[in-house]
Amino acid sequence: MSPNYDSGPTELLRAWSQGDGSALDRLVPLVYEELHRLARRYMRQERPDHTLQATSLVNEAYLRLIDINRVEWRDRTHFLAVAAQMMRRILVEFARNRQRQKRGGGAVHVSLDDVPDLPESSELDFVALSDALGSLATFDSRMSQVVELRFFGGLTVAETADVLEISPETVMRDWKTAKAWLIRELRRGLSTASS
Repeated sequence: MSPNYDSGPTELLRAWSQGDGSALDRLVPLVYEELHRLARRYMRQERPDHTLQATSLVNEAYLRLIDINRVEWRDRTHFLAVAAQMMRRILVEFARNRQRQKRGGGAVHVSLDDVPDLPESSELDFVALSDALGSLATFDSRMSQVVELRFFGGLTVAETADVLEISPETVMRDWKTAKAWLIRELRRGLSTASS
């Protein structure tokens, strides 16, 4: 029995997971505005003269998403979480390439002003933040996922809890702990770099 394509993103995601390539073509128009919102959020955190635009970021993420195999998509939120991870990786790759070209200079900075409970003046190197997030993942992958989904993906506490299949209280506990750990690591990195 073929899926009902009028039902929405979740059914299309499931059809795509089951090998129906046309489901992705029908899915993208339904989630494009949300993907673009994610991309705009990322790009607001970038330096003003960044050469990558939100639409380009969405397009690159789309190209990478169509190459993903063997993902059991649960729902729209799960899809958006994976798309957010893709966008973050694209921006980190872009920043690393730019740093290599400038021999370490011109790091891309991310403002954490939009994230609740962080110091208002925090401005962090995007690559350093990504590296710190990777370090966090080595000893607590769930905390790292919470940060990625909340900060980079823009997901609410409830959406994050849904994606990770944990309680909202656990999300908040992980969120607070991870932010404190990341701030400490990033400050340590800044003091090491200035020594």
